[in-house]
Amino acid sequence: MSTLTVTIIIAFIAGYLCIALETLTRVNKAAVALLMLVVCWTLYMFDPGNFPGISSDGIAAAAGSVIEGHLGSTATTLFFLMGAMTIVETVDQYGGFNFVRNMLKTKSKRGLLWRITAMTFILSAILDNMTTAIVMVMILRKLVDDRKDRLIYASLVIIAANSGGAFSPIGDVTTIMLWNKSLITAGGVIKELFVPSLVSIVVPAYILSLSLKGNVSGAAEPETSAIGNGLTDAQRKTVFWVGVGGLVFVPVFKSVTHLPPFVGILLVLGLLWLVTELFYRGQAEHDESTQKRLSGIISRIDMSTILFFLGILMAVACLQEVGVLATVGQGLDDAFNGNYYLITGIIGVLSSIVDNVPLVAGCMGMYPLAEVGDMARDGIFWQLLAYCAGVGGSMLIIGSAAGVVVMGLEKITFGWYMKRITWVAFIGYVAGILAYWLEKAVVGL
Repeated sequence: MSTLTVTIIIAFIAGYLCIALETLTRVNKAAVALLMLVVCWTLYMFDPGNFPGISSDGIAAAAGSVIEGHLGSTATTLFFLMGAMTIVETVDQYGGFNFVRNMLKTKSKRGLLWRITAMTFILSAILDNMTTAIVMVMILRKLVDDRKDRLIYASLVIIAANSGGAFSPIGDVTTIMLWNKSLITAGGVIKELFVPSLVSIVVPAYILSLSLKGNVSGAAEPETSAIGNGLTDAQRKTVFWVGVGGLVFVPVFKSVTHLPPFVGILLVLGLLWLVTELFYRGQAEHDESTQKRLSGIISRIDMSTILFFLGILMAVACLQEVGVLATVGQGLDDAFNGNYYLITGIIGVLSSIVDNVPLVAGCMGMYPLAEVGDMARDGIFWQLLAYCAGVGGSMLIIGSAAGVVVMGLEKITFGWYMKRITWVAFIGYVAGILAYWLEKAVVGL
């Protein structure tokens, strides 16, 4: 390992610590993430060991090509995030989630906790966990005024979204990766990971419910969003079905066209934009309808969250490019002598520190698909990898896309989450692994 590679690791760790200590440094995490991106890739470029056989004149072009390759992969996540946030915000502004709020409304704090948990868990298996987290946080804002309570609910949304996404082939980007590579099957992962995923959310939900007592503050009769008052009831319902129906359609679109999910999201966004423009086309430009149009809503999307995501994913991509992640994975295999429960368990813990996508990608490259045994299709290793990489991201708030989104929307600090939620998520994570072991050892699935 070269000196510059070690320097890249140190730069990443230093940046990560600054993000973790955001409440003390008072520096926005997006700024730190962007600096991590630039520093890591600049150091990468100046290491000649990364460009064997290439002249000094060609290094810049080669480095640029590598960065652009990773940027293309990262951009698909960013566009998906921006599209999903805009669609959900639009549907919410037009009063589309009023009926969902009515389903969740209850005076009991503990009752609301279990309803939020159940709906998030189910929705994240149908939609992706990131989109589900956005939807549920938007609803929580209408139901709970007390910020202290809302942070607990929002944290549980992160855990439930990741747990629900782990047992579905379309619920999490890592399960999609494994499914597309035919390492797991849809039927196999649903059958064998449903119970472990359910356990991984029921246990944390029970623990967190003990800290909630009394009635919900702010669970008043939901009001129709003012921004939708210019439309008829039929038009508002149209906006809801185009938006939410479109989100449900995205996995179908991907399976039919084999295009990346962000293309489906952009299709839904374009259709929703067209529909709302047609609704308001008869109104004057200076009319207040300009604030109701999607072009006005999209300008309110939190760009700092997008930039933070960009910085983190690209910095991790640099670690992947220099072989750090692959080295860690190989070291795990050697250290634990093929004990897949321990290996995938540790990978899950690592997925809460760095992005689970490159970790899973590295594992897919390190461990070949076998004909029979634990490494075969739907084998113990691949199913545990799907569970651990998905659920493990809940242990730190920046360990998953759902966590990053909720962190940006609710302004949850890294320190608060680590102090209050990390240990709870870890207990649920381990309980789910034990449930999977019981399925294999006792039930014999």
